[in-house]
Amino acid sequence: MLAPPSSPAPTAEFTAPTVDDCKTDWLCHKVLDLTNNPNLALSSYVVIVKPVRILAIILVAFLIRWLLHRTIRRLTLTGSRAAVPALLKPLRERVKDTPDGQFVPERRRQRAEAIGSVLSSLVTAVVFGTAALLVISELGFDLAPLLTGAGILGVALGFGAQSLVKDLIAGLFMLLEDQYGVGDSVDLGDATGVVETVGLRVTTVRDARGVLWYVRNGEIVRVGNKSQGWAMVVIDLPIGFVSSEQAESVLREAAVALADDPQHATEFLEPPEVVGVEQLTVDGAVIRTIAKTTADGQAVVQRELRRRLVDALEESGLAQQIAASRLAPRSAVPPRAGAAPESDTRPGGAT
Repeated sequence: MLAPPSSPAPTAEFTAPTVDDCKTDWLCHKVLDLTNNPNLALSSYVVIVKPVRILAIILVAFLIRWLLHRTIRRLTLTGSRAAVPALLKPLRERVKDTPDGQFVPERRRQRAEAIGSVLSSLVTAVVFGTAALLVISELGFDLAPLLTGAGILGVALGFGAQSLVKDLIAGLFMLLEDQYGVGDSVDLGDATGVVETVGLRVTTVRDARGVLWYVRNGEIVRVGNKSQGWAMVVIDLPIGFVSSEQAESVLREAAVALADDPQHATEFLEPPEVVGVEQLTVDGAVIRTIAKTTADGQAVVQRELRRRLVDALEESGLAQQIAASRLAPRSAVPPRAGAAPESDTRPGGAT
């Protein structure tokens, strides 16, 4: 059985200019009326009119591109300042203007420049692509077969590169929403560490062991950013069976002293607080201390606050009491009043 003949691939067909085309142009029509010579009129149409139209298309394309790029640059400069349109603001800054919505001008500038670069590239591709099609049309080629072939090719690439398009769109929205940036400590699920590079398709993260992870933006389902806004320091300290009120007083004084220290005062957003007994265990009570800090100062404050709390317990003498309460033997069942020791009632026991 013979296979059906395949349809030929669409190609751009060239159409030579005719006298009818010349009649639609003012200059060519004028030359034809004056000389009554179709060849001379067509020559003027091909030599003068066509190049002038092509040159005009190119100049208009450059002008439109320059105007659009200028607009994008102005938006980029505006995006790096404090007064920013709501569209370019990070989501957390659209709600309210509080210390929680602190922003870093350098970070905002980098994000605005990245978005501006993407928009500039998109504008250049669209404007010059349209200009190229108009120039091809002026040269006498039929664009219908060419556009049909381009459409078929675009559909094929769209099906074959779905993941790539997904990555690019996710990367663009990530930049618009300012989900994370270079230097942020993030948790992307499988990869946790410090962001080293941010691209439209791939984000690279360096973990604590030095491994560099390449994460596609389209595969990121959730983002935990530990470097934006503020952070919370939570320290649970076991105190055994000593007086909880005395321990809370000692810990509170140590935490307030750290917050008043000029070296760490700028890292606290709110005064630290000893919230009290968090839980009870077989080893005694556990007291929780919390402190609201800047994102960058969380690790420093956490280490220093732990040291200050431990030193305060040691200096107050509570540390020895805590250790003694843990070492003292305690019976799981309290002895009954008037009962003889177990060794006396046990047969064959020691007397």
